[in-house]
Amino acid sequence: MAAMTRAAFRRQVRNFVLIWIGLTVVIGAVTFIAVYMTYPSINPGGGDLRSSAALPTEAATEVAQVAATATATVQSQPTPTDYVLPTVTPRGGATAQPEAGAQAASPAAPEPTSLPATPLPVDVQRFQMGVQVQVSYDNMAGWMDVAANQLSMDWVKMQVRWEDIEAEKDVYDWFYLDTYLPAAQAQGVKVLISVVTAPAWAREPGANLDAHGPPADPNEYAQFVADILERYPNMVHAVEVWNEMNLDREWTSTRGLSAANYVELLRVTAQAIKAVDPGVIVVSGALSPTGLSDGVRAWDDFVYMDQLIAAGLLNYADCVGAHHNGYNLSPQYTWDAAPNDPSATFRGPFDNPHHSWSFRSTLQTYADKIALAGGDQRLCVTEFGWPSAEGLDGVPEGFGFANDNSLEEQRDFTLQAIEFMEQSDFVQLAFLWNLNYGAQAGWASDNDNVPYSIIGPNFVFRPVFDAVRDWNREYEAQFQ
Repeated sequence: MAAMTRAAFRRQVRNFVLIWIGLTVVIGAVTFIAVYMTYPSINPGGGDLRSSAALPTEAATEVAQVAATATATVQSQPTPTDYVLPTVTPRGGATAQPEAGAQAASPAAPEPTSLPATPLPVDVQRFQMGVQVQVSYDNMAGWMDVAANQLSMDWVKMQVRWEDIEAEKDVYDWFYLDTYLPAAQAQGVKVLISVVTAPAWAREPGANLDAHGPPADPNEYAQFVADILERYPNMVHAVEVWNEMNLDREWTSTRGLSAANYVELLRVTAQAIKAVDPGVIVVSGALSPTGLSDGVRAWDDFVYMDQLIAAGLLNYADCVGAHHNGYNLSPQYTWDAAPNDPSATFRGPFDNPHHSWSFRSTLQTYADKIALAGGDQRLCVTEFGWPSAEGLDGVPEGFGFANDNSLEEQRDFTLQAIEFMEQSDFVQLAFLWNLNYGAQAGWASDNDNVPYSIIGPNFVFRPVFDAVRDWNREYEAQFQ
């Protein structure tokens, strides 16, 4: 019995060793297969060295499934070399770099997104205020400080006369813009430039050069505008393409007051602007409200707006330009509902009713025409304001309506207009005319821009100045 036990024991040991060796071989094979299956995900060369043979056992198949799961997990993990923190290039500044020591996102982190950036001017659709600031050769920084910090404006407007800057083809005098734009940028205000008056070399053959007019080739104008944007990157935020082209004194052309010709100028200029800076707002030239409509000296602005829209204006403008410098009528009234003012010495709005007298009628009708044509553009009122002769030595002939407006009425009419534009939801930008023209002209009585100035003689702020400042500060506070 003992002999049998020892023999049995030896057989058991021998069998155990064989089984142990067999298991070791099987486990080793399974382990090798698992590593082999995982290898492509960690192979630096990216090659797939696996055989196409089927796995021989059910156990090996389970291991392969686990390996495939591991492979997918490894591939989904970000590593310091394949995840870079996003950078943001703000308008007008250097590229923002990641902070030192910044870590890669954890496995649970969401997809990386760009950091919030300041909206481009063209993307800000809400109502915003600005003011026309005339170029000052000896105190530009001072006037920009007044506009930005004392009047609290976020925008300023400048008229750019092409004929003064490029009097000879390809010969430029950038003094005006070199003075103006850096001063505006230093105060953090945005700039709308209104580009007008083609130089003699660019005009149509046979055009009357004693009056302002368009170029023979609209591409010349477009190139000039592009030159400005390229020379002053991030300093110009909106471009008004021409000004009051429904008047022959602004658009003297051998082809007449043609809306189609203007739209072609707008088309090529808009394309040039967007090629340089897509964020710049393209504003169509503002029309002059006028009761004259003979098609030679002037077109009625409502008639001409219809012609512009028919010629394709809304295909090329981000914003539709508008002007209305008030007379002696409150912006509360439409032209056909103006109450008689027996004290008014200027009788136009009361004795000869016409839509051109009314600020409200002008803007509302423009907006209605745009909507009727299927456009979604808002208005950019690039010039508005009410004149007052109070405190001045007189006003030029033809501007007698300024005698009817007291300084308090100048203030009240301006605030009523601002409230109307903000509440209407169809005005994007509004530029008050004007900040400092009176001071620049020495408050001369023969200058028709002086009565509109919101700074009076001896550099005293008129009541409208403080009222506009207070309104805009309160309004802008809700967006800060």
